[in-house]
Amino acid sequence: MTSTPLFRDDAYQADCEARVIGLTPEGGIICDASVFYPTGGGQPGDSGRLEWDGGAIAIATAIKGDAGAIILIPAAPDSLPPIGTRVTQRLDWTLRHRHMRVHTALHLLSVVIALPVSGGSIGSDKGRLDFDMAEPPEDKQAIEDQLNALIERDLTVSEDWITDEALLADPSLVKTMSVMPPMGQGRVRLVRIGAGEDQVDLQPCGGTHVARTSEIGRVRLGKIEKKGRQNRRVTLHLD
Repeated sequence: MTSTPLFRDDAYQADCEARVIGLTPEGGIICDASVFYPTGGGQPGDSGRLEWDGGAIAIATAIKGDAGAIILIPAAPDSLPPIGTRVTQRLDWTLRHRHMRVHTALHLLSVVIALPVSGGSIGSDKGRLDFDMAEPPEDKQAIEDQLNALIERDLTVSEDWITDEALLADPSLVKTMSVMPPMGQGRVRLVRIGAGEDQVDLQPCGGTHVARTSEIGRVRLGKIEKKGRQNRRVTLHLD
């Protein structure tokens, strides 16, 4: 069972019509298409609501299943729509958009701190990246200022696709040390920030992002914590 990931083509689509094609033994719902992003790549799964003729259910999150399935996890063990039911999916758009803002801001953080990334996490108010950084940065305020300057440039955020082979031939595109981008489908999605001479970042990513950096709004840096001999955790907050 495969769910068409509508969020990949349009991160701003907040609802859709779909058909239930499967139910898991644990009470998860699989539809033939999904605006719900499933947990992965440090980004939480979306929440929202599923509605159908004669019923509705709150969705707490979404996760990845086998063979491209996206499983919607109900917030409570209520009655589920039977297989074959036509449903309307509605995102908690406020939460999704905050994830998009934080996720895009983290891409820019990896531009300002041009070091290998060993981990990361996205939340609705803040996010963090772990860097291969032996010593803390000398000027935290300068990093915050550079980050906000990039955001204020109102750069476009777009995507492209390359083959698995092309990515393997250019390992400089991959900033993460511990996790390789999802491969095996023949092609990999790249997220580009800026265009032409204004391009500041290009890296593989399957998450959702805002269309322009100005949409992020101002951010501020939080703690910079030591998480090992060669590891520093840098947290940013939506202001």
